[in-house]
Amino acid sequence: MIDHLSITATDLDRAQAFYDAVLGALGYPRVNRRAEAIGYGVRERTPDAAPYISVYLCTASLVADNRHWCFRAPSRAAVRAFHQAALANGGTDDGPPGIRERYSSDYYAAFVRDPDGNRLEAVTRRAEDQA
Repeated sequence: MIDHLSITATDLDRAQAFYDAVLGALGYPRVNRRAEAIGYGVRERTPDAAPYISVYLCTASLVADNRHWCFRAPSRAAVRAFHQAALANGGTDDGPPGIRERYSSDYYAAFVRDPDGNRLEAVTRRAEDQA
């Protein structure tokens, strides 16, 4: 299980607009902003807390490669909201919301690329009417 993760970005203002929207759609609030980083999630950690996510300003060249971050979503509606928020805030589609049978019959996910090319996913295994 992920406790925390760091994502790099070349423009923190652009990244903040993007991540405020996509992580907000999943229920991860922005909890701080510094000159070199933005933080999302919950600072007071409990055993069941969602991961803490940092977005750091990249100080070297940023190469989009096989990096991939998957965020747990509370519902299929949240997966769709994540995807829509990404596209509305400078992200690009990398796989629309839907069931991914190759993983399992209840794996409902969407894939996007952030403005720096980082590959992000939101997933839930809940049925449409579960929240």
